[in-house]
Amino acid sequence: MSEDNKSENLKNEESKALEDKNTKVTIPKPESNKNVEGKKDIEEAIPPKKDEFKQKKEIGLAKEDPKKAGQKDDENKKLKQKTLTSQTKVTEARSKKNIDNEKKSSESRQNQFDQNEFVEKLVSINRVAKVVKGGRRFSFAALVVVGDGNGMVGHGKGKAKEVPEAIKKATDEAKSKMIRVPLRQGRTLHHDIKGRFDSGKVYLRSAPSGTGVIAGGPMRAVFEALGIQDIVAKSVGTSNPHNMVRATFEALKSASSPKIIAMRRGLKINDITKRRKNATGNDNVKN
Repeated sequence: MSEDNKSENLKNEESKALEDKNTKVTIPKPESNKNVEGKKDIEEAIPPKKDEFKQKKEIGLAKEDPKKAGQKDDENKKLKQKTLTSQTKVTEARSKKNIDNEKKSSESRQNQFDQNEFVEKLVSINRVAKVVKGGRRFSFAALVVVGDGNGMVGHGKGKAKEVPEAIKKATDEAKSKMIRVPLRQGRTLHHDIKGRFDSGKVYLRSAPSGTGVIAGGPMRAVFEALGIQDIVAKSVGTSNPHNMVRATFEALKSASSPKIIAMRRGLKINDITKRRKNATGNDNVKN
């Protein structure tokens, strides 16, 4: 029996050896360095895949939750309303400040006019009528000249149903439209002037002391309110007081003094006064 077992064992060993020979073992060959480097380059060139949600979110296509979107919209609306209300409040405050400043300035001007003693001259007052469907409406029109007697003068018109109201309106307008006229020694003009308004022409000439105011009607009122003591004036053309007053004011606006001329030309006042002395032959020339 022992021999039989030995023979069987030998047969089994031989059969196993045959099977081992028949089965070929495939050993993986190492890849070449070139293929490995090429794969690495491809992997580096192709970025890693991201989640679709992240990609859409970066592009701006991802849909947010409707609740969160609604909350953000409400917050934006509230911020807009707050900014609008703050802007409106700021604008209202600025407008109120501007109105208060204008009121204060107007009140201060009125107080200055009230404090200073002005010379008021009533040039003319007429009764006028307005034709209406039912008939005529009568009212009064006043022309007033106002001055401080020291180089300031103004004129104004006023219309009302009663005379005092018309005069008051005219004086207020005259005070708001006052102009400064340079005077020589505080009594006359520095030079001769011509003025024109529509069909009214006016010629004003400076005069030596003691001459007085040689002028007619409306022009005399203007010179007295202005503070001129010596002047010779003549009007040519219309005798309408409105046009005469406007023509005299146009002439007075063009009046100048050696100081103004020196500032314009960039010279000294003495140079201009010397020229005047040489031209006129008078030594009593002052600014």
